[in-house]
Amino acid sequence: MKVISIYNMKGGVGKTATAVNLSYQAAQSGLRTLIWDLDPQGATSFYFRVKPKVKGGGKKIVKGKSDLDDLIKGTDYTNLDLLPADFSYRDLDLRFADEKDSRLKKLITPLKKEYDLIVFDCPPSISELSQQIFRASDMLIVPMLPTTLSIRTLDQIRLFLKEEKIKGLKLRTFFSMVDRRKKMHKDIIEEFAAKGKGHIEANIPYASAVEKMGIERAPVGDFAPRTAPALSYRELWREINKELD
Repeated sequence: MKVISIYNMKGGVGKTATAVNLSYQAAQSGLRTLIWDLDPQGATSFYFRVKPKVKGGGKKIVKGKSDLDDLIKGTDYTNLDLLPADFSYRDLDLRFADEKDSRLKKLITPLKKEYDLIVFDCPPSISELSQQIFRASDMLIVPMLPTTLSIRTLDQIRLFLKEEKIKGLKLRTFFSMVDRRKKMHKDIIEEFAAKGKGHIEANIPYASAVEKMGIERAPVGDFAPRTAPALSYRELWREINKELD
């Protein structure tokens, strides 16, 4: 079983759209996939038409008093299940602060026989929960906007991983919400691709199809499979899956 986390300490970079579409593409490729919506806002749960509510909340999950199997919900898609968000997840930092570094990793270990891939949709923060996620993951996927401030955030993430001595975690980046009509976007993408270590070339364009996910409550690949974003997410997944293998 592999674990990937869609993460950025900055909000508004297309993180949840990426988590939803990558998990969909993974399931479509035949992998038994579970996406865990760790963001108390519950956007991923909303997209998959699942109520953002977990019996017992985050407290019982962290303490091991809730069996994750009993909390997992099916989606409308073959091979794709969801562990929903819950508003109590806003306190997960405090819950995990009293636990060991590898607590989240231990919680998902029993799922190895049931799933080939777990996708964490992470809240936009850097915290105790973030550390738990990093230590439980094989790959950290960071969506970025093609802007100077977004790239600066990446430097902060790298510094945090170094300071916390988190090893064995692959860090991969890609650009989302790209508008190639903007010279700045084009220039930054070209410059970063030339020197960006661990950068994935597949870019997700800024497009109305992604915005319509909230109306359709579905991944782009489901309701608009031939659009540029759907094809880009498909290519993004191919590149990620190649590295996971």
